[in-house]
This record gives sequence, structure tokens and C-alpha cells, in this order.
Amino acid sequence: MRRKASLVLLACAVFCAALAPLVRWYAFPRLAQIPANQYQDMVLEARNATLLDYGTLRAKKVPKVTIVQTLKGDVEAAKKIGRTAGRPVVVWDSLSYVQGPDGTMVSKVPERYIFDAHSQDPVHATGEMVDGDPVKREGIEFKWPFLTQKRDYEYFDAQTRTTNPIHYRDTRTFRGLTVYYFEQTVPWTKVPMPKTMPVRGITPESVARTGTTRWYTTVRRFWVEPVTGAPVYGEEVHQEELRGGTLLGGRAKVTAFAGHVKMREDYIDHTVALVRHNRTLVLALTSYAPWGSLGLGLSFLALSLWLEARARRPQDPAGTRTQEPEPVSA
Repeated sequence: MRRKASLVLLACAVFCAALAPLVRWYAFPRLAQIPANQYQDMVLEARNATLLDYGTLRAKKVPKVTIVQTLKGDVEAAKKIGRTAGRPVVVWDSLSYVQGPDGTMVSKVPERYIFDAHSQDPVHATGEMVDGDPVKREGIEFKWPFLTQKRDYEYFDAQTRTTNPIHYRDTRTFRGLTVYYFEQTVPWTKVPMPKTMPVRGITPESVARTGTTRWYTTVRRFWVEPVTGAPVYGEEVHQEELRGGTLLGGRAKVTAFAGHVKMREDYIDHTVALVRHNRTLVLALTSYAPWGSLGLGLSFLALSLWLEARARRPQDPAGTRTQEPEPVSA
């Protein structure tokens, strides 16, 4: 019986040892994926900002500018592109909607972002765009890869339609989570006018005829939880200017928007709670299950060897005693 039990335990040890790398290297890439039907929104605010009054074309201080960002997954488009690409993909339709302190629209910029469901690498397909302009993204946007590393990444900037490095600076603690801090500076760059302008009758084409151009710079900062690759907090020091042309009445430039954009507090709390939950799920696939399976396999192996050793130990027959010879009588 001991021999049979040791063989069963040995088989269990082999199974657990084989399961550990399978969970980490086979199951993890297939199970840790961004859901194709994900929907989320985020509200950011810039308090005491500078905003252009399009009625007077003068910049003025305002108490608050609000940016509402939404991401909505297109499941059908993801299935179609995924079949062509030969891998699971996610298609996000996003909208960045900026409104002034009175709730009026300042700008709205739609995007379609197509990327690999696990690695977050861009997937190029028809429909990839920013504000109606076709683009070919390189680098990440919105989210870092699972198991983010302490290194620089290429990050796509939707305003300039260019990709530039976003630099790892250091490791910090944010709301009890260990996070990696990344920072990117986009220098002053000429960028397109939004397709949707805040004043009826004014279009990008009509502004272009005046010779006025739009320029932009930002310092972008993210606090990224490295296991999930999800930013738990982000902010930008954002500046936009209109420069030159007859629209400005002889002025060289005017500030269109300037402010320190930060996530609203209630959205920070929601994001941190969501990331804590997802972090546990990712760790289960990358750490808890593989190492637990390996440890269990070693325990089974040790128990199997112990039982085998006991089974091979020589034993005296039960009840056998050594008797002294009786004396022989003459």
C-alpha cells in the first residue's frame, strides 16, 4: 500500500510541477486580457485655469474647466479585426469632451484606438483615427502592459499624432499601492484645429484661411500600478495657444487654454478600488498559482520519497523471537 501511495504522490508532484509554468506562460497571456466590451469614463478638472473667450478672442481666468473622457468597447469591430489579425484585439471608441465653467462645450475630440487585448500593442486596421484623421499609432495609449517594467515606453500623443518616450522616473506609494511614476514632456508643437469648434459657423478651414495656427505643449504624468499596468492617477500641465493670422487682430498669440489638469477625487477612489481587485486576479495567474503549484509539487515529492523509503526499510517477521538452545542431557 505504501508503494502505491508513493507512486500516486509522485504523479501528483509531476502534475503540479508541469502546471506551474503552464499557468504562468500559457494561461496568463490568454486569460489576462482587456475585455472587448469595456466601458469606462473619467472626469478631470483644471481649477483656476485660463480659457479663451471665443466671443471676444481674449483669454480670461475661469474657476474650472472640466474634461470628460469616455472609453467604449466595440465588440463587433473587435471580433472582425481579431479574425483578420489572428489574435484577440480590443477596439476602443473614446471621446475627450472639454467644457467651460458654465457647461458650454469648448472642444470634443473622438478617437478610435485598436490594440492587442493582452500586450496593449497597437493593431493597425481601417478605422484607426483621431478626430476623423487616419493615424497609425506606435507605442501605448491610455494603458501600460501587464507587468509594467521600470523603463521608458513609447507613448502616443493624440494632439500631435506623434509617438514620443514617456520616462520612468521612480517608484512611489499612492493610496497604499506601489506605483511607477512616468513623465512625458511634449514641446511646443503645431497641431490641427479640432473638427468641432465651440462657435457656430467657425470651422478649421475658415480659421486656416485667416493664417491663425494652433500650438500645444504639455507635461504628462502618470502613476501606474505595475502588475495590472493601469494608471491609478494622472495629470497634465497643459497649454494651448493660437498664433498669428488676421483672426487675432495683430496680436502674435493668445492663450486658448492653460491649466493643471487633475483627476477628480471620486474617480481616483473608484480607480484605486478597481485596480486593487484586478491586481489580485493578475497575481493569481503570475505568482500565487504558479508558485503555489510548484510548492505543492515539492511537498508531494517529499512525501512520496518518505513513503518509498519506509516501504523499503527491512522489518522482522511479526512475532519472531530469538530462542537460546536448550542444554543436552547426557
